[in-house]
Amino acid sequence: MNARVTFDFTGTRALVTGGTSGIGQAVAALLRDAGADVTVTGTRAGAEDYDTDLTGMTYTRLVLTDPASVDALAGRFESLDVLVNNAGANFPGGLDESAPEGFEASVALNLNGPYRLTVALRRALKASSAPGGAAVVNLASMSALRAVTMVPGYSAAKAGIIALTRTLAVKWAKDGIRVNAVAPGTIDTPMTAPMHAVPAIVASEMAHIPLGRFGAVDEIAPTIAFVCTEQSGYTSGGGFVVDGASECFEAA
Repeated sequence: MNARVTFDFTGTRALVTGGTSGIGQAVAALLRDAGADVTVTGTRAGAEDYDTDLTGMTYTRLVLTDPASVDALAGRFESLDVLVNNAGANFPGGLDESAPEGFEASVALNLNGPYRLTVALRRALKASSAPGGAAVVNLASMSALRAVTMVPGYSAAKAGIIALTRTLAVKWAKDGIRVNAVAPGTIDTPMTAPMHAVPAIVASEMAHIPLGRFGAVDEIAPTIAFVCTEQSGYTSGGGFVVDGASECFEAA
């Protein structure tokens, strides 16, 4: 039996922030393999500094907390069809997010930076001739929808991402720009890898997941890709949860 969806992004120009690992790399590879011209960003000097497969993509360094870096990247695009705001992290710089400094750093990285980049790219997105309009996909998180006490800054930022998605979807509809959010549950990525060293944390997360396992990046990327297609031309302002039914979970 074969039950798979395939994509054709021939002629599409896409930007995937944080496209060097995890969900971002999976999305970038899917778009590349479907014919898109893909630019990915990371924080290191060059593509050769990563172990992941970035062949066939354009790499550029981006520091989301540096306005000059954000504005320089946006200035490279005259036209853009797809923007995937994936870059971000919890515990930025190893800071404790419960402390004001750590909270502020997390919000700056996970909300302020993506907002600045998206707004700076509005002109390029508006110039897109993609069927169904240009597509922005913001990566949210289940931590925006339920309490995750270790990362209050990250949770607050991702809740802000959901609100921002809805606001820009309405504000930019007249420009032919669609804006949606995807909220993954607990996915096996480099960011979540440290959890596996603490069995109690893994057990706590697993207790919230009715499907009984962490997700894989290849189970998130197709959802992101689909809302960028012309078949999703009437989809904007949406929040798509991909979490193994954890949002539906209620403790007995």
